[in-house]
Amino acid sequence: MTIAESPSPALGSSQPTTWWHGAATPDELGRWSAVAQEVADALAADVVERDRANALPVAPVQLLRDAGLANLLVPVELGGHGAHWETAFTVARIIARVDASVAQILGYSWLNQACAIFYGTDAEVTRDVLRRSASLRAVWADSFNPVSPDLSLVFDTDRYLLNGRKAFATGAAVADVIVAGAVAEGGARDGQFLVLALDAHRGGIAHLGDWDNIGYRASASGGVEYTDVLVTDADVIGVDTEEPFSSVVTPGVQLLFGNIYLGIAEGALAQAAELTRARPNSWFLSGVDRYADDPITHRVFGELVSRTTAVEALADRLGRQYDEVVALGHATTADDRAAIELAVARLKVVATEVGLDVAGRVFELTGASSTKSATGLDLHWRNIRTHSLHDPVDYKRIEVGAHFLRGTVQPVSLYT
Repeated sequence: MTIAESPSPALGSSQPTTWWHGAATPDELGRWSAVAQEVADALAADVVERDRANALPVAPVQLLRDAGLANLLVPVELGGHGAHWETAFTVARIIARVDASVAQILGYSWLNQACAIFYGTDAEVTRDVLRRSASLRAVWADSFNPVSPDLSLVFDTDRYLLNGRKAFATGAAVADVIVAGAVAEGGARDGQFLVLALDAHRGGIAHLGDWDNIGYRASASGGVEYTDVLVTDADVIGVDTEEPFSSVVTPGVQLLFGNIYLGIAEGALAQAAELTRARPNSWFLSGVDRYADDPITHRVFGELVSRTTAVEALADRLGRQYDEVVALGHATTADDRAAIELAVARLKVVATEVGLDVAGRVFELTGASSTKSATGLDLHWRNIRTHSLHDPVDYKRIEVGAHFLRGTVQPVSLYT
């Protein structure tokens, strides 16, 4: 499968100022929040079993397609639903309350699909990419992992060949499209950093299936290896020209993380509340009949719920702010980009801290019986403990503090 059908983009060709407009309405948020809840309810039926099996999430990904979520952000005129990023982050958060792995795959799908816009240099190519993606209900993944060695893209006679290995590629093994990037060596594209959209199962692409971590076990986050993968002009969806707009995708990734961590905290609290209400008897020194009536239980829930609600308020505000920034399109300035980067970094700090604390401390409320494997309460903590190591949160603290004191902004990267 080739996701782009028009001629490949050329530097300096026509691209509209913006692809995204306006803000989510209450009706939009309500409609897709309800869809997300239906998906979450369906995932809840076997989330513990799927986690134990460490199996590829084939059925959950199909559920996302069938619910219309693969096309959530594609413009209506191109066959999608035309929703906003605020809505998308809310959807991911709702699903993360039950299954952070699947929420991650979905969020990455939107962000990788959006690479056709962020990096696109030709409007017709971008339209064709999005139109075809919508018609296929395609789920997208990527192998951009910057801590792995760069991929090699070398011209050979009349085409390019892609080689290399990326250690992590979340969702790639169950996706339809995988985004990759490399600096072209030789040929007409020599020296350009090309952004590619490839059939995830094209010849020469091997999904290594080597993901076996304590959390995010249903995220299909194993490595991917490219061996002489044929790349043609039709696979090129954009060129990284290092303009501020293209790099706005990275704060979007970090904002996704913050919403998923928040969703994990909300899910842990909801499950803990259910277990606590059903918990018989009480601690013998408490003076009450049931654990749900114990003032200590109320105090701990009160603390955890209050802190989680504060993170929710910040995440909601940033969802709308992100829509405002991406609506600037190619008019985005370095200052615009820095402002959203720093705002999202602040969310990342508190969402990580609160998510880890909540997912761990709910056991104080639910007791020893909740540590049974069948209960699955540990899934929330294992997921956030695993994913929160994606990039060190201490560097987010440094980023925020350095700007607060000295006005400095970190260099643009795939982590900042």
